[in-house]
Amino acid sequence: MENKLTHVNESGNAHMVDVSGKAITGRIAIAEAYVDMKPSTLSLILSDQIEKGDVLAVCRVAGIMAAKKCSELVPLCHGLNLSAVSIDFEPQDVNDSARLRIVSTCKLNAQTGVEMEALTAVSVAALTVYDMCKAVDKAMQVNGVRLLEKHGGKSGSYYADN
Repeated sequence: MENKLTHVNESGNAHMVDVSGKAITGRIAIAEAYVDMKPSTLSLILSDQIEKGDVLAVCRVAGIMAAKKCSELVPLCHGLNLSAVSIDFEPQDVNDSARLRIVSTCKLNAQTGVEMEALTAVSVAALTVYDMCKAVDKAMQVNGVRLLEKHGGKSGSYYADN
């Protein structure tokens, strides 16, 4: 079976997909990203000692705002009326370094999915970690942005391979 790109019309031009004929269904998407950093940077974040403020609180709000503005950032995304957006953090020790795992869950009832909103949320939350902590750790890296799972719609459920 051939996979057809849905954002390209018969003439080969990019366009927004017409979802008007699709059923409204419950949709959920979960995405993750990692920010790799020095252990001392993670310690400062967790003890709320970063000079710019509470990193996790600001990053949570940044991620939620990003999900809500996804259609303004990604040209062919539909503007969606999100029902819920959550951003969670998991500090991790990795050998001689540390990282912060960021997970976003987006939900709604609509004619199209919320994968891009979940991916945008973790991306912007991760970039906000960098912005808030760059004074103490310019070597931080944002890695592993990916969709973990999605549910709803015609294509059903998807689960990423570990």
